[in-house]
Amino acid sequence: MKTENILVANLKCSGCANTITNKVGELKGIHSVVVDPEKDMVTVNYEESLSRDIITAKLLSLGYPEATAENGLLTQLKSYASCMIGRMAK
Repeated sequence: MKTENILVANLKCSGCANTITNKVGELKGIHSVVVDPEKDMVTVNYEESLSRDIITAKLLSLGYPEATAENGLLTQLKSYASCMIGRMAK
């Protein structure tokens, strides 16, 4: 099992955290997802067979790119939508 700490952009609240936890947790091979909105950190425990790139691609598709990645307007809009969905899913 591997553990990754991924610093992400656009992480604003518990709604964002809820969306990330649920959607990244759906990936095959994920054991746990812990999101810390105060530190903009996503910690993922996963099987060796799963690639870190798959996890970061999923985060990007939700609007939460790695903090080192380009953070354009489209990505910010995706994160607002994901945040709203996460708040409604509570």
